[in-house]
This record gives sequence, C-alpha cells and structure tokens, in this order.
Amino acid sequence: MNNFVISPIEEKDTMDVLEINNLSFSPPWSLKALENELKNKFAKYIVLKKENKVIGYAGIWLIIDEAHITNIAMHPDYRGIGGGNLLMEGVIAICREYKIPSITLEVRENNTSARGLYKKFGFVQEGIRKNYYENNIDAIVMWKRDVLSN
Repeated sequence: MNNFVISPIEEKDTMDVLEINNLSFSPPWSLKALENELKNKFAKYIVLKKENKVIGYAGIWLIIDEAHITNIAMHPDYRGIGGGNLLMEGVIAICREYKIPSITLEVRENNTSARGLYKKFGFVQEGIRKNYYENNIDAIVMWKRDVLSN
C-alpha cells in the first residue's frame, strides 16, 4: 500500500472528513457535530491519506479500559483497496498505545463489508440493538477483547 499515510486528524482535514461522512452515512454528522467530536477529550481520530488527500478516517472514544469505534469510513472512490484495513490497524495501534484491552462498535446488520472487516480483525458479535438505525435497521454489537494480547 504505497503512498498511504495514517496520521492524527488535523483541523485542515475537517472538510474532507465531513465530505466522506456525508457520502458514507445516513444521517451524516453535521459540521458542528464533527467539530465538537474533535474537541472531545475522550476521542481520537485518524485519517488515511493518499498523496496528501484524505481518503478515509476513523474515530474512537477511549473510556477507562475500553474503546468505542464511532466511525470508520472510506471515500467511495477509494473503497476496496485495503484502506479499511489500514484504518483498523491504526485504531488498534491507538488502543495498544493507551493500554486499552477491548474495542466495541455497532454496525448496521446489512453492512456486510464492514462486518467482514471487523471479523477479519477478530471482532465477534455479542449482541443486537433492535431498530438502532433509521428505517428500523438493527445494529450488531461487536467486541474485540484481546487487543493487548495480539
């Protein structure tokens, strides 16, 4: 994966991240919500850049001894090239840096590509949140509890 760089988000990346968010999620976060999230002392956000262009991002909350993935998204023009793997590796690296042993997330039950990515990284389904997303779509609750042992 040449020419790809993972780095902490910077203020100059905000509009690119917002664009990816708008293209990836329904409903998407507003600019204000994203700005507030970047000020959240519990949040860590990273971006994936190719040739200095933001093509993906990931965010987590670090809460005591667990991390909660808030978002992972790739720009539609760059999906399927392994960027999600790089973002997951970045999230796991942050958790290891902060000695966080477990990561959790919710994912739409119909998002098979995201669920496959999470399973690839050792996440297992541990619950369902009924009608969690719009249009009565259930959320699959997944956990990875061995972050520090791998």
